[in-house]
Amino acid sequence: MHTDAHALEYAIMAVYLVVVFGFALYYGRRLGREDTAGYFLAGRALPWYLIGFSFYASNMSGASFVGLIGASYSEGLAVFHYEWTAALVLVLFAAFIIPVFLRNRIATVPEYLELRFDRRTRLLYALFTLVTLLFIDMAGALYAGAIVMQTGVPGLDLWTACIVISLLVGAYTIFGGLRAVVITDAIQALVLIAGALAVALYGLYAVGGWEALTARMEASHLNVFRPVDDPFLPWPGIAGVVILGLYYWTFNQYFVQRALGAESLEAGRKGALFAGLLKLPNLLLMIVPGMVAVALYPALDSPDKAFPTLAFELLPVGLRGIVLAAMLAAIMSSLDSALNAASSLVTLDLVKPRWPYLSDRRLLGIGRIVTGAFMVMAALYAPLIASFGSLFTYFQSTLAYLVPPIVAIYLAGLLSRRLSRGSAFWTLVIIVPLAILAFLSKEVSGLWSGAGLPDLHFTYMAVIICALTLVLLHLITALTAAGAEVDRAATATRADLRPEHRGRLLADYRVAAVLLMLATAVTLAALAML
Repeated sequence: MHTDAHALEYAIMAVYLVVVFGFALYYGRRLGREDTAGYFLAGRALPWYLIGFSFYASNMSGASFVGLIGASYSEGLAVFHYEWTAALVLVLFAAFIIPVFLRNRIATVPEYLELRFDRRTRLLYALFTLVTLLFIDMAGALYAGAIVMQTGVPGLDLWTACIVISLLVGAYTIFGGLRAVVITDAIQALVLIAGALAVALYGLYAVGGWEALTARMEASHLNVFRPVDDPFLPWPGIAGVVILGLYYWTFNQYFVQRALGAESLEAGRKGALFAGLLKLPNLLLMIVPGMVAVALYPALDSPDKAFPTLAFELLPVGLRGIVLAAMLAAIMSSLDSALNAASSLVTLDLVKPRWPYLSDRRLLGIGRIVTGAFMVMAALYAPLIASFGSLFTYFQSTLAYLVPPIVAIYLAGLLSRRLSRGSAFWTLVIIVPLAILAFLSKEVSGLWSGAGLPDLHFTYMAVIICALTLVLLHLITALTAAGAEVDRAATATRADLRPEHRGRLLADYRVAAVLLMLATAVTLAALAML
């Protein structure tokens, strides 16, 4: 493998870093007001295109480059289910979730749980989100970036790579807030699309085109809908993927924060749908390169090495620098979003309600300290992910047990006013430890199979846990007093489905949503015919 990166590549990366830092610090300080709304929500003035690009760039993290391409190296087209379901979920988000969030002017996603249920539920979910941000989002992005940096920089150890990346991203996130994050994400989205496209096109050229590529693939790699007992993703398990997507895109501060900073409901809706549209080309940008790597480098010792190998073996000198910049873009956009989300949660969900008399200046100082602390903790933990198997499996199997209770509670709270205010808290107290126990016994220790329990796929487990949560919510409500009446503003209504400006067909988000679903259906149908 060519590990001696050309000086031109280092120069390209250096220029890229200077540009990103310049934009982040300039716009973050010049346009962001020095108060909590300005720092954490960009003054609630974000246009739709910045929201959409930021959604996409934060999702296409270093973990996506390494993990998603690695998964397609192992499994082929079936990985695309994790991409197209995002479009479906974001349509649901635009239709009836974001209107409720913006109507109540919440600053964090857990804040909604206090409006609909009680403060205990808000605190519990805020703490849960902080744990997932640290151990999944931040650490995963750092680990993936470190793998690629090791490939391009001889002698660089995993710990040093993680620390360097975290320091770079933490610097502008601390000083610029959400506006700096969103501005840089828009730049980074364009760079990472260009980098991924370069890898995909060079790869297809190297194997002789799409028909030559499919001719060299095993049937399993071309089978987008797998059997019910498939170990990677059985087709009924797509329901579990949707549950994971609902958490990931609609109830996770990591993403939703930029929608909460939208300048209007229409901007929030358009931004979400734009992000969903950007996910569909990932078939070419993320799935195809993994399949190309199978054809060109079938004997890699780890699927997670598919992207670094393509980037450093296949691309010419100079272009590799653009791809490395794209990788940096992916790492930085995901890490800055996670750091800003964690800072928001600690400051607005934990500190401000406990000490309401603190000034905005004090709260901003606390937020910046939190960003720095999480930056250090993520850098120290990230190298430990190497003890797990595939990075993609690490993400999906972990989330499949942890997030279904959250999805069930949010959806039930949004759609029903009958659930008692205390039902969500006690449901989480009961179901989350059981879900963690199931994860440890089934996915880690092997005690599950040793006890003779059925070996269910983790997507099936996600559906089961979600269903059990809904049952427990209604059971606890039936056994306890209903309590105070729930404000209608905290639940979704039919009126929420209407566009903000009626009578303007082209501006109607429902038209864009239908077109997005049609494009998704056509893409899936074409893949199913292979």
